[in-house]
Amino acid sequence: MATPAAWAAACDKFRASLALSRVESQKDPENAPYKSKYRARELLQEARALLGPAAEDDEDEEAGAGAAGAEGGPGAEGGRPAEPGPGPGPEPSARAVRLAAVELQLGLNHIDTEELAAGEEHLQKCLRLVRRSRLEPAAVALHLQAQNNLGILWSERDDIETAQTYLESAEALYNQYMKEIGNPPLDPIEHFLAEEEKLTEQERSRKFEKAYTHTLYYLAQVYQHLEMIEKAAQYCHTTLKRQLEYNGYHPVEWAINAATLSQYYINKQCFMESRHCLSAASVIFSQAEQTPTTEDRESEVEQDQQDLHQRKAEIARCWIKYCLNLLQNAQSSLEDNIGELDFDKQFELRARRKREEDEKENIRKKVVLFGTSDVCDAILAMEEKVACVPPLDFREAREVFLVGQNYVFEAKEYFQVDGYITDHIEIVQDHSSLFKVLAFFEEDYERRCKMHKRRIDMLEPLTVDLNPQYYLLISRQLQFELAHTYYEMMDLKVAIANRLEELDSHTIKKINSLAQSAIKYYELFLDSLKDPNKVFPEQLGEDVLRPALVAKFHIARLYGKLITSDGRKELDNMQASLEYYSFLVDYCEKYPEAVRAVETELELSKEMAGLLPAKMERLRAKLSPFT
Repeated sequence: MATPAAWAAACDKFRASLALSRVESQKDPENAPYKSKYRARELLQEARALLGPAAEDDEDEEAGAGAAGAEGGPGAEGGRPAEPGPGPGPEPSARAVRLAAVELQLGLNHIDTEELAAGEEHLQKCLRLVRRSRLEPAAVALHLQAQNNLGILWSERDDIETAQTYLESAEALYNQYMKEIGNPPLDPIEHFLAEEEKLTEQERSRKFEKAYTHTLYYLAQVYQHLEMIEKAAQYCHTTLKRQLEYNGYHPVEWAINAATLSQYYINKQCFMESRHCLSAASVIFSQAEQTPTTEDRESEVEQDQQDLHQRKAEIARCWIKYCLNLLQNAQSSLEDNIGELDFDKQFELRARRKREEDEKENIRKKVVLFGTSDVCDAILAMEEKVACVPPLDFREAREVFLVGQNYVFEAKEYFQVDGYITDHIEIVQDHSSLFKVLAFFEEDYERRCKMHKRRIDMLEPLTVDLNPQYYLLISRQLQFELAHTYYEMMDLKVAIANRLEELDSHTIKKINSLAQSAIKYYELFLDSLKDPNKVFPEQLGEDVLRPALVAKFHIARLYGKLITSDGRKELDNMQASLEYYSFLVDYCEKYPEAVRAVETELELSKEMAGLLPAKMERLRAKLSPFT
């Protein structure tokens, strides 16, 4: 047993090592980044020597644990940690927990200096020293933190299953301790503090809960890596909630994690939960924006502001996705078989909403609320700015659209075309998609045309300076979207013209211009699929199969929509239309697996390929007296 003098010296060395690791290491020069860490390690080793060897019982336990494979690592069965046993273990000796606390710090020290094998060895020794007493208040925090860090270590080695085992064992230990004991346990550093320096019950509880929050945080990442997406989201949500409750978070990091979680809820079409996460992200992020700058950080202010600007823009992009998906979800539930608004569905969904809205609000809000009362009130106020139920008419859709558009402007402030071309274009495409889905709710065809014109005005300039050699995929996306937008505008203009008693030259010119613009962009898209010798592929890749065949189909239809009084020109247009329809039919006959991708288009193409030759013959006969 250590003498009082040795014990006092060990305490001094332990506390000095913590100061070196946590404070002085931040000041280490670049050419000696671990200078303080290495000195801290020496002090820990000296403190361990002053404590003396483990007691006989502890030594027996340590040896037995290794033989029994209780704690994982070399010699352990399957490399898996022990599960918590039934009930509290024996009271640990003071020397055992003190040695375990030193081993924990040595393990962390070696991990910090990228010596993982040595770090693992010390963490395993920490576990062995307190294995039997791991449910005692003096030992449980040591055991939990050692398992957390072993979980991280194995995760960094890409052995996710072993990491999962350690972290799940830590979770089980916490749950069992809280169920059977419940008292705030000693923090690992307290074993080297004088009685008057010991933590309060509240401080102990906060530190223990923070360690457990880390367990859940790392488990969320493990489950994400294992593609257990639902479980990962559940643990992420719990982690975020606990971080707010125990005030253990960095506002920017918390906000980004909450915004990221919102995207999972969007994919599950849980819009209330997604809105709550995003509202919380915006509220918590505002805390970082309001943090005053200290004088000693003035040199970092510009970089910090740049980082804040970027993170704010990233949260704005998540809001854009929320608004866009909410609108698209509404469109898919309201459209008929030709893609127009179905008024019967609209009436039915409005009646159903009235019955279900209050019930869903009450059930979901019990599950997803974040934060204390003040934070919660701010989050709920943020939520009131945007709906979480899919809109059913133009007025409701426009409210969601305007929120999404405001976040588009916010995101574009940071992600500008110079320096962030890919991000900028994606944001503009989302803006275009917001207009597209809003147009679905607009009943006036002229106003709908104007919305599509806004899309063209924002997308077309992007294609001018974009080099397809470096941005081929983006170029194709823009070409196809522009073609389809012109196509939709042409269809709308034709529908408007059909209501007129007589077509005027301006309307004819407009329809032809839109059709020709659509053809131009569809052809540019199809040209991008050709090889360097300008030869169109004999067999299309799966990723471009449907877009390419749809482009062929739409070009065929567009040639049929061109209006001309010149019979020869009309015959040429019909011939071009027949060639494109025939391409689709022939391709699907040669590659039957393509049929499923374009069933509707193929059926219409077969019909038109059968009708057009006879129609062309009649036109030729009509024109022959004049030739």
